Amino acid sequence: MKALTWQGKREIGYGDVPDPRIEEPTDAIVKVTSSGICGSDLHLYEVMGPFLDVGDVLGHEVIGVVEETGSEVGRLPPGDRVVVPFQIACGSCFMCTQGLQTQCETTQVREQGMGAALFGYTKLYGQVPGGQAEYLRVPQAQYGPIKVPDGPPDDRFVYLSDVLPTAWQAVEYAGIPDGGTVAVLGLGPIGDMACRIALHRGYRVIGVDLVPERLGRARTYGVETLEYGDDVADQVRDRTDGRGPDAVIDAVGMEAHGSPAGRIAQQAAGLLPNAIQRSFMQKAGVDRMAALLLAVDMVRRGGTISLVGVYGGAADPLPMLTIFDKQLQLRMGQANVRRWSGQIMPLLTDEDPLHVDTFATHHLPLAEGPKAYETFQQKADGAVKVLLHP
Repeated sequence: MKALTWQGKREIGYGDVPDPRIEEPTDAIVKVTSSGICGSDLHLYEVMGPFLDVGDVLGHEVIGVVEETGSEVGRLPPGDRVVVPFQIACGSCFMCTQGLQTQCETTQVREQGMGAALFGYTKLYGQVPGGQAEYLRVPQAQYGPIKVPDGPPDDRFVYLSDVLPTAWQAVEYAGIPDGGTVAVLGLGPIGDMACRIALHRGYRVIGVDLVPERLGRARTYGVETLEYGDDVADQVRDRTDGRGPDAVIDAVGMEAHGSPAGRIAQQAAGLLPNAIQRSFMQKAGVDRMAALLLAVDMVRRGGTISLVGVYGGAADPLPMLTIFDKQLQLRMGQANVRRWSGQIMPLLTDEDPLHVDTFATHHLPLAEGPKAYETFQQKADGAVKVLLHP
């Protein structure tokens, strides 16, 4: 089959890889009809190379049709249309029953000290082949895949794999009070969708980004927007009675602009051999912290910071004095897809209150994936969300 594979820093390949096959009785094979490029895929493109091998199949946002199932996947007959959550979870262990599917005890990558295995996302998370491909092997298919109706286009449901539950969890974790205000840092796919969900729930939303097209897109849905700059925290306080917003969602993560020390650390790590890079990144502070530091500065005293952008360093400095003094709450983590999917599904109707049908900015053949990564990484051509089609 054809697939997108990691070939090196900023180098994505398109070509033949072995067809997936049933390996366990709880496996399914899904024929992919659409697969998204996620903002966290760009971390693989740019920073996380030490945890990848040449030829690793990328991608973790998948919708498709069940082609074949193992003997213990009775609930998914061939022909069912399904969305595949980005994490692999069993649904029955202690963590899954707590609604913490990203900590699934059946699929935890214990040799790396990490949580549940993820599709297409490095040795840290099990090095499971991903879904930017013609077919995907889905472990734990007795639980994971979400059945969706035939008929509407893939755009209606594909975001259940990651974007929707991640943005939903970001808003849940933000703990915004009734009538409250949330600032969203970064208006890429997750930040954009978090804004839409927060607006749908009746909150006041202030969005911050550097890219004019992203700011303009958010404004069309009623978001108050500000261009990122040195005084943006003061601007937000000016709009919130001098206090700051009740909550801040950091939807940027480890590659934030305005973090020269973090950028130098990432570039220095990139010059080391892979084995040394892995050790360095697991023990050193290599994240660009501007977005998180801005969130700490901006949020009102007693407020909440919801971290949804991916961070990767183990020794990044935090302003603990300020966090403690302001009595802030920090909530974070990979989204627990099946915990939220039932609440989200009723919104994926023909009324389309979250405007998912027009969320993608680019629809491209899978073969154009390498160029699509470059365009998305450079924030060029108005790229916010790219869907690939085998």
